[in-house]
Amino acid sequence: MPHHIFGRSTSGQLPVAVAGDGCYIVDAAGKRYLDGSGGAAVSCLGHSDEAVRAALHAQLDRIAFAHTGFFTSQAAEDLADLLVANAPEGLERVYLVSGGSEAVEAALKLARQYFLEIGQPQRHRVIARRQSYHGNTLGALAAGGNAWRRAQFAPLLVETSHIAPCYEYRDRAEGESAEAYGLRVADELDAEIRRLGPETVMAFIAEPVVGATAGAVPAVPGYLKRIREICDRHGVLLILDEVMCGMGRTGHLFACEEDGVAPDMIAIAKGLGAGYQPIGALLTSGRLYDAIASGSGFFQHGHTYMGHAMAAAGAKAVLDAILGRGLLARVRSQGDKLDAALRAAFAQHPHVGDIRGRGLFRGLELVADRETKAPFEPARRLAARIKAEAFQAGLICYPMGGTIDGVNGDHILLAPPFIISDDQIGELVDKLAGAVTRALA
Repeated sequence: MPHHIFGRSTSGQLPVAVAGDGCYIVDAAGKRYLDGSGGAAVSCLGHSDEAVRAALHAQLDRIAFAHTGFFTSQAAEDLADLLVANAPEGLERVYLVSGGSEAVEAALKLARQYFLEIGQPQRHRVIARRQSYHGNTLGALAAGGNAWRRAQFAPLLVETSHIAPCYEYRDRAEGESAEAYGLRVADELDAEIRRLGPETVMAFIAEPVVGATAGAVPAVPGYLKRIREICDRHGVLLILDEVMCGMGRTGHLFACEEDGVAPDMIAIAKGLGAGYQPIGALLTSGRLYDAIASGSGFFQHGHTYMGHAMAAAGAKAVLDAILGRGLLARVRSQGDKLDAALRAAFAQHPHVGDIRGRGLFRGLELVADRETKAPFEPARRLAARIKAEAFQAGLICYPMGGTIDGVNGDHILLAPPFIISDDQIGELVDKLAGAVTRALA
């Protein structure tokens, strides 16, 4: 049979997914795969949630789509109300899009237009962090700091400054407390703003817990509070990218709640729709919205499918499930069990240097030498081998290379559904341990 899909890779044929069963995906041959990474931290409710499916059916019976240039929908209004009711202080408006990259693009463009509206047109510069990932559209890719993802598209990217990440395992000095380390790297933002000229900087963007590029690296205590202080000192907007780490993944609906920080904007997606519909959102402060409302009255941006009624209805049902079934507490408790199981299996492993994360968002960093933290040679393609071995064994996980600088280092990211059972945690860790062993052989 000929194939006409232009997929992520041109090598080989993927199995066909035909059914979802809780934490499992079933292929056309009947093989079951435990989804240990939620795809890419997406499928937080698993693959067969009856309440979300019922909400989608009900919305489809009413109306699937009406263009937001002409209409709003009750589904979109209800979703926005629920998000704002549970958002960090000051976030009062919701701009609904179709995914994470779109949410970040909207944040960057809104930041620019905000400063035009309030009479500071010289502010246009963005500062981000090395080894960050903010999406694959050109604006989001420019903000991101992953060298491998950026390299071939560099001539198309808007210039962005990148400071050090908050990467305790690699960068905290011997004898330095976690808090002192966090303040030291946060102060790089202050130095970079001053270098560029505070009057030219519009925004700083960061993931509270870094996902795909570094493997569940959380900010150390005090880091984001210092970042917030620096942004306030210089009149710079703070954008937090919670596309991967938000919507309950760390045990809080918004990951920044654990850090005690309220940003000017938060980008969310992935777990917001749990995979049942494509959706993302930008939550923004009332101050930014009011600047547009009292100025031009028009945000010069938009997408055809923004505020899509089906997607909004699905996301509202996902949020109802997370908030109404006690799943945030479950993420914390099952996350502790997953962490304990990973430490039991890997804490003494000669090639596992760090086990980290929050809630059901966990990462393992692989090293050639635990003492020196030296990475494996990139040519070994260790992450790809682990992914293949795990998949063969019926486990979906998310290994990546380039952990340290976009070229060197390997990690495994885990982000299973919030409904994962104790037995399934055992299955996940057992299958992962076997995959690591075979990949290293």
